[in-house]
Amino acid sequence: MNTSRVQVADGVELAVDTWAPSVAGAGTAGHPGPAGSSSAREAAGTGVGPGAGGGPGAGGGTSVSPGAGGAPGAAEGPSARADRAPFLLVHGLTSNARLWDGVAQWLAAAGHPVASVDLRGHGRSAKPDGPYDVPTVADDLAALVERLGLERPVAAGQSWGGNVVLELAARHPDLVRGVVCVDGGWLEPSRAFPDWETCSRVLAPPRLVGRPRAEIEQRIRSAHPDWPEAGIQGALANFEVRPDGTVAPWLTYERHMAVLRGLWEHHPSARYRDLEVPVLLLPVDGGRVQSIESKRREVDAALVAIRSARVHWFSGDHDIHAQRPAEVAGVMHDATTDGFFA
Repeated sequence: MNTSRVQVADGVELAVDTWAPSVAGAGTAGHPGPAGSSSAREAAGTGVGPGAGGGPGAGGGTSVSPGAGGAPGAAEGPSARADRAPFLLVHGLTSNARLWDGVAQWLAAAGHPVASVDLRGHGRSAKPDGPYDVPTVADDLAALVERLGLERPVAAGQSWGGNVVLELAARHPDLVRGVVCVDGGWLEPSRAFPDWETCSRVLAPPRLVGRPRAEIEQRIRSAHPDWPEAGIQGALANFEVRPDGTVAPWLTYERHMAVLRGLWEHHPSARYRDLEVPVLLLPVDGGRVQSIESKRREVDAALVAIRSARVHWFSGDHDIHAQRPAEVAGVMHDATTDGFFA
């Protein structure tokens, strides 16, 4: 993995991790690398964003399964991997690029060029005062694709990042070959709350500035006892560690609320019929009945309205890409080899 900074707008540079595709493919068994990481906002008790939870899909989309057992690319020759689609991996609200590490390693081992990015205000990227509306963030990604020279990547986004990549595809259809929405992309808090004041009160993040790093780490480990060490470290990467051993979220409270306001103002359902590229929906059943029912309706509506869409349901955490990276990567990879992302 290499890390660089790319200017995408005046005064805005984004930190980008790039993963070179494996020439030889993976080994003969297993899958490469550790299994990703989690979002610290859940682990630290901030709750789950709008649209979290999930449920088994009963809608009209088709279900795809992860790649067959064994390592990615193990049964294919170099020529079969030479033109693998690039992937651009986009995190959710309060997160960072490192939550995609497990997926990125798997995809690179399967022969895909991969880039993961810290969006404006997050992680190692620039932190302008604004704007943070979804179209502006999507335009950042469009500039990034062009400046990295990515040839029509599949753009995958989680949670708020799902809305961002959906907007990217609607605004710049020639830049991407498809979109993956990981437990997001259909998020419309303006439908879930009666007004912005209620939304902002319910979804405001906790004040974690000044908490000891050891306390934050203990919360994360307690919330995700089954997660690999890479997941713990990825979640911790959401925080700056200060000289006195306390933390501050890289995304400040004020910028968090600006992003949330941008999400409030975004209406992805109004964009569904504008989409010219295929969309793979990866919703998550988080085990909460009320949320499952609501999410099923939202996902089914997207399946009906989007010209070319399919769905694969997961059971697990909102950050399923960090919890089960090999399975998520397998579904994404299969969509590039079975003709869905042509």
